[in-house]
Amino acid sequence: MLIEMTIKGLMVDPITNMPIVILKDKAGERVLPIWVGIFEANAIALQMENIATPRPMTHDLLRNIITDLDGQVERVVVSDLKDNTFYAIIHLTVKGERVVVDARPSDAIALALRTRSPILVEETVIANAKPMDFTAEGADSERLQKWLESLDPDDMGKYKM
Repeated sequence: MLIEMTIKGLMVDPITNMPIVILKDKAGERVLPIWVGIFEANAIALQMENIATPRPMTHDLLRNIITDLDGQVERVVVSDLKDNTFYAIIHLTVKGERVVVDARPSDAIALALRTRSPILVEETVIANAKPMDFTAEGADSERLQKWLESLDPDDMGKYKM
């Protein structure tokens, strides 16, 4: 089953200094942290903050190509989790034909933001995702899950590169 989610925010893992995209379902019951690269986080953050760049970024270019080819992003799906790596697919309609494209979740999310397309996650991905420890000693999963669920966007501040 697919669960529609939105981006609750971006934060930085205090141990690895890697950006994390925090997805949350509409009911506020499920949270999914996805660790992403710094450049991908930057592309997501710029769009979240509605910051225009002087030239198109890669995800803007991709959106423009899809649109110019008479296409539309229908939805993106975080579809699988294998060996702590998330997988995603982009569902497109191009000239009336359905097309499915493999993608990294960060790229799919950045594109979904630019096209105002829904972000969906397979329920099995949420169930199988294991939150990573935020302390050197290791935080227990339940405490981390509660902390992620209680995050307030005001607590995150603006994501800066």
